[in-house]
Amino acid sequence: QTLLQITKNPGSDTSPVWSPDGKHLAYITVTDLEAMWYATNHLAIQAVNGDKPRLLTEKLDRNISQPRFSPDGKSIWFVLEDSGESQLASIGISGKDFKRKVAGKLSVSAYDVHGSVITPLISKFTVPAEIYTYQKDRLTQLTTVNDPIFDKVITADVNNIHFKSQDGTEIEGFLVLPIGYNPSMNYPTILWNHGGPVSQYEFGFRFTPNLFAAHGYAVLMINPRGSSGYGQAFSKAIFADWGNKDFQDVMAGVDYAIGKGYSDPDRLGVGGWSYGGILTNYVITQTDRFKGAVSGASEALYRANYGHDHYQLDWELELGLPWENPEKWESLSPFNKVDKITTPTLWIGGAADWNVPILNSEQMYQSMKRLGRETQLVVYPGEHHGIRRPSFQKDRFERYLTWFDKYVKNNGKSSVEP
Repeated sequence: QTLLQITKNPGSDTSPVWSPDGKHLAYITVTDLEAMWYATNHLAIQAVNGDKPRLLTEKLDRNISQPRFSPDGKSIWFVLEDSGESQLASIGISGKDFKRKVAGKLSVSAYDVHGSVITPLISKFTVPAEIYTYQKDRLTQLTTVNDPIFDKVITADVNNIHFKSQDGTEIEGFLVLPIGYNPSMNYPTILWNHGGPVSQYEFGFRFTPNLFAAHGYAVLMINPRGSSGYGQAFSKAIFADWGNKDFQDVMAGVDYAIGKGYSDPDRLGVGGWSYGGILTNYVITQTDRFKGAVSGASEALYRANYGHDHYQLDWELELGLPWENPEKWESLSPFNKVDKITTPTLWIGGAADWNVPILNSEQMYQSMKRLGRETQLVVYPGEHHGIRRPSFQKDRFERYLTWFDKYVKNNGKSSVEP
């Protein structure tokens, strides 16, 4: 057997799929090496005989994933991120005839192709993913596995919001309303930041915001600069500049919610996981407006992660080598502004997290304790970047609520009064 290299792109080529006739490969490609993880993921096709690849979505400045050939091999299906949606789209192998097949206020997370029938997995604000069929331009729900549970619970109403950031940039997000929302009242509000940073909040179901809403909180889910779904320039706007434009964008979202009468300015909380935790660190080192914070699986002193996490090439492309460009590494590290934090902060993560090592949370916790600030550290043994053990998941959510109830809803008291 002979191993034949098909693509020669120095960047990333992933998710290859065969055409029905076995003569072509479709795959996801990144061609802008300098943009690294901020670069747009394009769809490419290449003949296995070694012809040059062709970019089919070069003019479509949006990330795509999960390519599949149509049964006749004349077009390729894929999932498309666009402005808070994950759509199901297709394009001809010539690069023409681009169509958004399944779009709207929904999120397509996976799909399969069988003959003339497409079976997407779709979630919406009010319900987790269910299987649908798409045939002859008609979308039909096939499964209702969530109904026995969701017929017995109330899910939160969600508003799609748009507002301008400090410099006039248009920002999109979602405002989750507390259960039993009364428009004559304003509510304790949690700014819950997404991970990534190159990802997006979508028109799909999310458990954590619904949990907060069920306990009387409004929840802000913002897609700040750095997010996907709005083009490469929007994502790359935070290149080597974390905690600046994205901070401005989420704070503009907070001001929007206050200005519209949804949020109580004296009862604000902030939190997130992974980059959502990192952005939380940037928030609480730059403002004292938040009464409580939860920083999950976050980074703080970036040089301490060099050689420990698995992002060495990414760190070097974005920040340079730490001994050659120490000023940039240090200026971006929230740890170096820990003395600015006055917000009571819960640090939380997995002991075996090799993606974002727990040492970051340990350093921030130790520093806040040394400064005499309100803080707590929770480390889950054996857990990695995502918390998987059910008992630990339950514990984490309970700690979220306990922390926010005490410091945000109840102004520093241990229990919520009637």
